[in-house]
Amino acid sequence: MDPLLKWRGEFPILDHTTYMISNSLGAMPRGVYHAVRAYADSWAERGVRVWEEGWWEMAVGVGDQIAPLIGAGRGEISLHQNVTLTQAVISSCFDFRGPRNKVVMVELEFPSIQYFYHEQRRLGARVELLPTPNHMCIDLDKLLAAIDETTLLVPISQVLFRSSSIVDARAIVERAHRVGAHVILDLFQAAGTIPLDVRSLGVDFAVGGVLKWLCGGPGVAYLYVREDLRAKLRPALTGWIAHRRPFAFETGSIDARDDSFRYLNGTPQIPALYACQPGLDILNKIGSAAIREKSMRMTARLMESARTRGWHVNTPENPAERAGTVSVECPHAHEVCRELLARDILVDYRPKAGVRLSPHFYNREDECDLALSQMEEILKTGAWEKHAAAVTHA
Repeated sequence: MDPLLKWRGEFPILDHTTYMISNSLGAMPRGVYHAVRAYADSWAERGVRVWEEGWWEMAVGVGDQIAPLIGAGRGEISLHQNVTLTQAVISSCFDFRGPRNKVVMVELEFPSIQYFYHEQRRLGARVELLPTPNHMCIDLDKLLAAIDETTLLVPISQVLFRSSSIVDARAIVERAHRVGAHVILDLFQAAGTIPLDVRSLGVDFAVGGVLKWLCGGPGVAYLYVREDLRAKLRPALTGWIAHRRPFAFETGSIDARDDSFRYLNGTPQIPALYACQPGLDILNKIGSAAIREKSMRMTARLMESARTRGWHVNTPENPAERAGTVSVECPHAHEVCRELLARDILVDYRPKAGVRLSPHFYNREDECDLALSQMEEILKTGAWEKHAAAVTHA
């Protein structure tokens, strides 16, 4: 018996779909109904008083439920609307007009982050985007060599979104610190799939969101700042919630707090902060180690099954080098994905990756088998062709 399947009943969508898309949007916990109702009730019954009865602290307080999942401490996380905005807050702490103005990234980084930093060139940033030899892994030696005395920031994902390849973050942090650069570690595809310890890594910043493997829904991204940097840096992207006395409504420049509130700005996204908590509660009860152990079994099963069918897998074979997703490049992958969705087998497709299958702790092993057998059946029967015709017509 799989002990993690006792949580399966907490996710209503599993009753009528094969849900293999937690890398994109985690299944919604049943408890979200109660959480969102609690938000509505508090607003309806208490009105403006709810700000001083808990709402005001939520943009840091709810972060304490994320902290154990990434190895951070209480009060060390601030919560924002999305990861691109967390990058903007971090970037605003630095001046790109001096000689140390290089941003080093790999082309396998999530595009939104690339878009953001390329636009920082108008403020003086020099962006070095490193090509990679394949769509699966970064060239670590090339990345380390690019981090030099002119490097200011190194935004890098702990787990690459296309291939689920795990990056050697420790080597990157050590190299960056040796030359005085700062690392921004994106944990979006890592938290909830592999054990993490940002304090042990000594990483300067860590960002991510609850949308995917943490089953927290959209609207909540987290920002961790290393303790010795927290009060030292001054975000230019700021606002009244970062002020020591926000309700004094003082005019002029900000008197910023020294804690994680320092990295906040405007009024927080209260409904999303309610909605994310049931998923975080479940993940904390299970623990990353148990999830990781099951994930390695299920991803190995998917990879073996895909290769038996002669399909290429764009995910590392070594379990120590991969996280929770298996990217399968079968023939007509995009059209196969569309047909799987039509059959209530929820997966996604990404260019240069293929069909991405992402089993989580609430999945059964037979669901892995079903997804692959249905892919095979779709190809054999030509069921994929109707989607090709639709794409051509569009």
